[in-house]
Amino acid sequence: MEGWRQKNRPECLEKRFEFESYEKTRDFLDALGEFSEKVSRFPDISFGKKYANITIRPSENNEKEEISKADHEFATQIDLLITK
Repeated sequence: MEGWRQKNRPECLEKRFEFESYEKTRDFLDALGEFSEKVSRFPDISFGKKYANITIRPSENNEKEEISKADHEFATQIDLLITK
């Protein structure tokens, strides 16, 4: 989970991914889209030509609205998309 920041108001995990080209950014976003569909979990995404900002909010099953172990695991899985 290197590079992820946990914020408290509102509770979320955030990370900025930077890429060397628009093509690499697109490849990451495509992989993230496929992965999100597969696990039915959708982070907030904003992006530009060479970056993508990802925000993970507490999962819908989380009654306390706090970042959970499952949220951290989801972030770790997103990190792994870079190496594919």
